[in-house]
Amino acid sequence: MDDDAGDASPPPAAAGVGATAAQSRDMAASPTSSRSVTETVNGSHRFVIQGYSLAKGMGVGKHIASETFSVGGYQWAVYFYPDGKNPEDNSAYVSVFIALASEGTDVRALFELTLLDQSGKGKHKVHSHFDRSLESGPYTLKYRGSMWGYKRFFRRTALETSDFLKDDCLKINCTVGVVVSTIDYSRPHSILVPDSDIGYHFGTLLDNHEGVDVVLNVGGERFHAHKLVLAARSTVFRSKFFDDEDGEKNEPGENDDVQEIVIDDMEPKVFKAMLHFIYRDTLVDDNELGGSSSEGSIFDTLAAKLLAAADKYDLARLRLLCESYLCKAISVATVASTLALADRHHAMELKAVCLKFAAENLSAVIRTEGFDYLKDNCPSLQSEILRTLAGCEEECSSGGKCQSVWGQLSDGGDTSGRRSQSVWGQLSDGGDTSGRRVRPRT
Repeated sequence: MDDDAGDASPPPAAAGVGATAAQSRDMAASPTSSRSVTETVNGSHRFVIQGYSLAKGMGVGKHIASETFSVGGYQWAVYFYPDGKNPEDNSAYVSVFIALASEGTDVRALFELTLLDQSGKGKHKVHSHFDRSLESGPYTLKYRGSMWGYKRFFRRTALETSDFLKDDCLKINCTVGVVVSTIDYSRPHSILVPDSDIGYHFGTLLDNHEGVDVVLNVGGERFHAHKLVLAARSTVFRSKFFDDEDGEKNEPGENDDVQEIVIDDMEPKVFKAMLHFIYRDTLVDDNELGGSSSEGSIFDTLAAKLLAAADKYDLARLRLLCESYLCKAISVATVASTLALADRHHAMELKAVCLKFAAENLSAVIRTEGFDYLKDNCPSLQSEILRTLAGCEEECSSGGKCQSVWGQLSDGGDTSGRRSQSVWGQLSDGGDTSGRRVRPRT
């Protein structure tokens, strides 16, 4: 019996199972693939050095820093040394370096520095890692403050008689290529999902007046809307529509008549822009937001008034969108008034940017009409600028660009050092440019 059992054929059911297993092995053997892709994420920055002759004499190893710029997820800055970086060269050369200005370890990158020929001949001086073979691979920056560049970028005597210097101005183009690696792997199938179009549909609901149950009268102009939509977006509208005078909740639908509400503290165009956001979750076009800012105050622009509306009606995302838009227009001429605007309407992100910009460009900002406005209307913001300036000084020890910030106060480009007293005097005396101490107001 044992021999017979050993020679017996497997039962039919077992044969079926074996066939299924074989098919599974065939299916599992379908090849897959992956690919490692190493490439560079590139970005460029132009650094203009105006007043080259005044920058000379600041000392060997001292630099002028560009504004930081972002490439490949890291912050970078260009450092220009008018008297050179190497003491052994006795200021015979100017030095130029690209520095890692944010946190990072072992950041691999390619670099290019181009000193622009300003004669129009196109004979630029180029030092580049790009488009050529690198025996040791890309350059590695170990930590924040690490730099790549040239101690002997250009001999000063030759530079000062060349076409690279025009009207006491130098222009340097910097390109950084951060090395990144990704894995690309095959996917059997993919289905593209389009972006959400809910804003389009809600916008259509607003435009067509379908199902409206409230009319908002703003400066004589009537806007039809939906209580539930307004209440879902704004806690202020929710309280207005669904809380009675005793704080009790009213159920939606209890008052089915179209209700009219008068809003007398906002311009119709501002309210229309706010409704646009509430329904579509986007800002109106840029040309509407900017308005006539070049002709008047920043406070008169639609973006500024919309920021105020967002603050009043508790529309946090609208406030942040307005902050982002206003941030793009910050300059020496506008930063002080923008700071006052941000402080007034609790725009903390915009306020932080303004404080930093004002501190880094203090010697120029202090001479603007906007700074006079701060002196008369927001004196506490002047103190905040000073505290921000002090914070920038602390960052200098880790390789930031703030070395040049203190330079604004210590000499501001004036080698005699006389401007330090006047700049500090304006701040400590309440911004009086005459040098007279301002008496406290009673």
